[in-house]
Amino acid sequence: MRVVGRRVFQKAVRRHPDLERALDTWHRTAKAARWENIADVRQTYPHADAVGDFTVFNVRGNNYRLIARIDYEAGLVVVRHVFTHKEYSDWGK
Repeated sequence: MRVVGRRVFQKAVRRHPDLERALDTWHRTAKAARWENIADVRQTYPHADAVGDFTVFNVRGNNYRLIARIDYEAGLVVVRHVFTHKEYSDWGK
């Protein structure tokens, strides 16, 4: 997959330095993946959820949420947000 959103990662790591390693691992894993649907995503990330147009990933022991839009046909993952659990709960309110 082609992954877009390194600036989102950089901003998240500035706010939460403990995320750096987890986001780097997630990025490398997503780049190497060949996801064709949410079932494929769940083979790699069993707790990933499709929420509207987005896929929500639990990151770093379920302390953070990575929000991405995946275009399976184009092989593209666009990272939109990285939230703490609380920020995610407040998102969209």
